Amino acid sequence: MKLLENKNILITGGSRGIGKGIVYKLVENGANVAFTYSSSSAASKEIVNDLASDKNNVKAYKSDASVFEQCEILIKNVISDFGDIDVLINNAGITKDNLLMRMSENDFDSVIEINLKSVFNMTKAVQKIFLKKRSGSIINMSSVVGIKGNAGQSNYAASKSGIIGFSKSIAIELGSRNIRCNVIAPGFIKTEMTDNLSASVIESWNSTIPLRRPGETHDVANLCLFLASDLSSYITGQVINVDGGLLT
Repeated sequence: MKLLENKNILITGGSRGIGKGIVYKLVENGANVAFTYSSSSAASKEIVNDLASDKNNVKAYKSDASVFEQCEILIKNVISDFGDIDVLINNAGITKDNLLMRMSENDFDSVIEINLKSVFNMTKAVQKIFLKKRSGSIINMSSVVGIKGNAGQSNYAASKSGIIGFSKSIAIELGSRNIRCNVIAPGFIKTEMTDNLSASVIESWNSTIPLRRPGETHDVANLCLFLASDLSSYITGQVINVDGGLLT
């Protein structure tokens, strides 16, 4: 029996980057997966066509997690299509980097809305499902930047740090109902976004990492697999770094 067999998992931002890697890892381990996208319609269809089978239900939904009403509609649609939700992975996020003196109010607000408010929205929308059956796992994607901070990313750092405080509070609030909430804090992970970086920039970053290399999307996906499975049934309220030792 596969680790996630018969589990229904919902992940936001699953059409590219780390989210896409997570979708593939979950399906590989037997899960039925619903994932959202904002604009990558073609990429999402390709993922569904690649993964959907008689054994695994995989479906993509266009939805904006920063809008609570859309989150409620999404949950209803997923329940209708899948019958249940066992795990929520809040992965959707954006960056709008700039020094504080050049950062607009809109750049700050939009990052907070999409990165942090979306976590509140999705968690609030799904909690009634988890409370009713007295079980559930919530996995929230933060960042080492949310722990350490970074120049030029005050908006991003604030949103990712907020996710940590929110998640720890939810772990305490919902723990008595057998609902777990944990945080993953990735470091420098290779994705489509990093492919455009020069070799010198990548080498400079690698030199600060004890393992001397960037992470791969599967490194984050493997931790998601663990936290989504029953192997982590006594783990909640934790922040786990996937950073090659960067914050050691």
